[in-house]
Amino acid sequence: MLPNWNTLRQKIRKVTNINGHIDTDDAAERIKNSIWFQGPNVWILAFSIVIASVGLNVNSTAVIIGAMLISPLMGPIIGIGLSLGTYDFDLLREALKNLLIMVLISLAASTFFFLISPLSLVNATELEARTSPTIYDVLIALFGGLAGILENSRKERGTVLSGVAIATALMPPLCTAGYGLAHLSARFFFGALYLFLINCVFITIATYLMVRYLHFRKVDNPNPVISSRRIRLMSLILFLFIAPSLWSAFNLIRSNNFERNVRDFVTEKRVYGKTYLYDYRIVRDKGRKVTLFITGNTLSQADSTNIYMTAAKWDIRPDQLRLVHQNIGMSQDEMNAMIRGIYDHTNYELTRKEQEMEALKTRIDSLTSLVSRLLPPPSEEPDTLQRNPSNIDL
Repeated sequence: MLPNWNTLRQKIRKVTNINGHIDTDDAAERIKNSIWFQGPNVWILAFSIVIASVGLNVNSTAVIIGAMLISPLMGPIIGIGLSLGTYDFDLLREALKNLLIMVLISLAASTFFFLISPLSLVNATELEARTSPTIYDVLIALFGGLAGILENSRKERGTVLSGVAIATALMPPLCTAGYGLAHLSARFFFGALYLFLINCVFITIATYLMVRYLHFRKVDNPNPVISSRRIRLMSLILFLFIAPSLWSAFNLIRSNNFERNVRDFVTEKRVYGKTYLYDYRIVRDKGRKVTLFITGNTLSQADSTNIYMTAAKWDIRPDQLRLVHQNIGMSQDEMNAMIRGIYDHTNYELTRKEQEMEALKTRIDSLTSLVSRLLPPPSEEPDTLQRNPSNIDL
C-alpha cells in the first residue's frame, strides 16, 4: 500500500517547522551588539590572533581550532548580512567599519609575529592548506553561515555557533595572509586573503537569505530600483568569487586523480628486466609531473617503452614522466665491509640480549627465593615449595 502523500507531507512539515523556535527581534538585537570592536572584543581578538599565529607556526591543528572558537570576527560579518536583509544602512556602515578595523589589526599583528618568530617549518601543512580555496570552501562558508544565523535566531541557543566558527575558520586565513606579508610571498598572501573573503562573502549571503526567509523586521522599505541593483550586485559578487574557486577545485580533483594514478602505476610493476623502480616523486610546481627513480642495469629500449606504455594505461602522458637512473651498486670490498658490519652488529645485539636474559633469570631466582622464605609451605606437602619453586605464581 502506497503512503498517503498529503499525510507524509504534513509529517515532514511538522518535523521541519521552525516557527515556534525562532525569536527574530531578540536575534537582531544580539547580532547588533556583537558587531562592535570595543571592550572585551578587543582583547578576545588579540588573544585569537596570537593563538592562531602560534598554531600555524608550530603546525598544530588543535591550537588553530582554539583560535577559531574565540575569534570575534563572525559578529560584524553576520551583522552585514542582517543589515542587507533588513535594509538597515546605519548598521551596514558600522559593521563594515568594525570588520575592516579587525582585519587590519589582525593582518598587522600576525605579520609582526611571523617577522619575529624564529621557527620556520619545512612542511607547513596548516599554512599551505589555506592558500588554495576551492568550491568546497564556498559550500562550507554558505552552509556554515546558514547554520550560524539560524542558531542566532533560536530562542534557546546551543553549541552550533562553535561548530560554525570551526567550519568557516575566519582567523587562520587572516594570519596566513600575515605570514605571506612577513615573508613577501604573494601566493600565501593572496591565496589566504581570497579564502578569508570567500568566507566573509558567503556567510554574509547566507545570513541575508535566512534573514529574508525568517522575515526579520525591516528598518526601512526599500526602493524597487535599489533592490534590483542590490540583487544584480550580489549576483556579480557571487560570480567573481565562485568562478576562481571552481577552477581551483577542478585542479585539485585533477591533482588527486593524478597522484592516485601514479601510486597505482608504481604499485602495479616495479621490476623491468634487471632494473628496479624503487621510488618516485610528484612535482606540482609546473603542472602535474612525476619523476621515477630506478636502479640496476641500464634500461633497454624495450623496457623503457614498456614503462611508458604501462604509464599510459594510468593516464600518465610521456611528457609527465621522467626517468632518473641512480647507480647504487658497490664494489666487492664495499660489499664485504658492509656484511662484516652487519655481522658484528648482529653479534653485539645477540650478546646484549643474552646478558639481559641472564639478568632477568637471576632476578626471577632471587624473587622465587624471597617468596619461598615468606610463605609457609602447605601442610599436606611440606617440601613442595623447596622441590618445585617454579610452581609459584608470581
